[in-house]
Amino acid sequence: MSQRKMLMGNQAMALGALRAGVRFVSGYPGTPSTEVLETCAKERGQQVYVEWSVNEKAALEFGGGAAMAGGYSLVTMKQVGLNACADPAMTLSYVGIKGALVLLVADDPGPISSQTEQDTRRFAGYSKIPVLDPSSVQEAYEMMAEAFALSHELGMPVILRPTTRICHGCADVELKEDLPVCPEISLEKGGRWVIFPKSSYQNHIRLEELNRRYAQILSGSPFNELRGEGKRLVVASGVSYAYALEALETLRAEAKLLKIATPYPFPEGLALRALQGVEEALVLEELDPVVEDALQQLCGKAGLSVRIHGKRSGDLPFAGEYGVELAQEALGAFLGLVRPKAEALPPAPPLPVRPPVLCAGCPHRASFYAVKKAMEGKKSAFCGDIGCYTLGNAQPLDMVDTCLCMGAGITQAQGIKRADPDIHAFAFVGDSTFFHSGITGVVNAVYNQHKITLIVLDNSTTAMTGHQPHPGIGKTMMGEVSAKVSIEALLRAIGVETVLTVDPLRLPQAIEAVRQADEAPGVSAVIFRSPCIAVTKPGRPLRVKDSCIGCQRCIREIGCPALFLRDGKAAVDPGLCVGCGLCKSLCPVKAIEEE
Repeated sequence: MSQRKMLMGNQAMALGALRAGVRFVSGYPGTPSTEVLETCAKERGQQVYVEWSVNEKAALEFGGGAAMAGGYSLVTMKQVGLNACADPAMTLSYVGIKGALVLLVADDPGPISSQTEQDTRRFAGYSKIPVLDPSSVQEAYEMMAEAFALSHELGMPVILRPTTRICHGCADVELKEDLPVCPEISLEKGGRWVIFPKSSYQNHIRLEELNRRYAQILSGSPFNELRGEGKRLVVASGVSYAYALEALETLRAEAKLLKIATPYPFPEGLALRALQGVEEALVLEELDPVVEDALQQLCGKAGLSVRIHGKRSGDLPFAGEYGVELAQEALGAFLGLVRPKAEALPPAPPLPVRPPVLCAGCPHRASFYAVKKAMEGKKSAFCGDIGCYTLGNAQPLDMVDTCLCMGAGITQAQGIKRADPDIHAFAFVGDSTFFHSGITGVVNAVYNQHKITLIVLDNSTTAMTGHQPHPGIGKTMMGEVSAKVSIEALLRAIGVETVLTVDPLRLPQAIEAVRQADEAPGVSAVIFRSPCIAVTKPGRPLRVKDSCIGCQRCIREIGCPALFLRDGKAAVDPGLCVGCGLCKSLCPVKAIEEE
């Protein structure tokens, strides 16, 4: 019997994977994908192994190894994480697997929490890996089982590509009992999984044939759907299909509607049937015109004179998230309909401007301020990285000059220093990002004798994505205690001679440590170690005494959201203040004390 349960999309996909028989789950935290692995860890049985890997490349290579031995593996990441594991992903599609391997890659249209809006469907075509594109939470749950079954049948990886609205949307999900389940097979050495030029050539031919065969099968897939009649066709992919359905209902309109749930390989047979008798088609899809391009190509191959509307025609935007409102406008114009007028409502008040800032009491604020004071008056470059501390770029700190991708700040600082030898080059990196992709940059700096100062912001967690463990904490995702990997020991083993560890909330010592590191020859490092305030509260809230002279130094210099001006003097919001004491150390008249 099936049951129904209110679930977030990420929870639903995790349960779908467990129902399908997954045995090995690995990944690296990245919004909007993080809760998939966390739910697998929470709901797993004794046969399921779950780990936060050190980065996405390690996660995919682990999952690929388990799949080569006959295991059923799920690897989770966000879209930019796919860049970090592109090398093994491309090659795994060539060498194949024995069990099953599903890559859950969550795309982030908007983007809401990412550096780019890249479209994983493009990578699927580039790497020749089949991709499934769910349009609802229910479908994402069911597609997970389909992805495992398909991967096992084809002997190659399969990508499941939910987007933010699927990952973080909630729905009443029917947990079905009749989903395809991976067969039980014994784990064993699967054979020779070695890629050579000759075998790569042969596997490329095999891969193209597999995808041609699968594209034919997809025309009859229940996830792809054709409904309605007419000379105007609406084509939608992913969550845009849900927007199209709701928009058509609001417009009180009917249209010939094609849902594409498998953008690569493209289901040409079904699409050809949908295009028969059609004069014009409108394509709704977020990010790249993947389906639109496939339809244009198909019309050219089949000699069909169908006008395709979409991104390339300028009818729909390339960037950003779509929604029901946008779908209504596009469909109304395409179908020649007038949108029903809603009841007149009073205009909504403007939303307050709330720029992203570091949390009140965040130790990173003290770290940035210490470096800023230590390097005051000196020509300096401050290279940032991906994490909470990217927010160090905001005023009044203004301490992040570059932010490219995970680990890049360390090697960017080296390039800046070589281009301008007079500059003092600093690179900020978090503890989790250091393990993810920072170590290589430090090795490069030592080997090539670059003069930079590394600032490791160690708050003992992966804070930005929800406080997941990492190798420096000493606890795994399975709850097991492991040996902590020492950042200090790693840096010294690499060859960094000056390694200083200090609490950034002890401001005078922190400033002096930065000065020492900057003056040291070669590569130097300061590890600012203080726990994230979401994990450990530093102390009791502070208060401002009547002796405050209203100089506003505490407000102007650090930008803590717990500080504000009241009647010309500084004040502390006790609901936000965690008692870190940074403002207290700045006050020239000692007017700030513990509550």
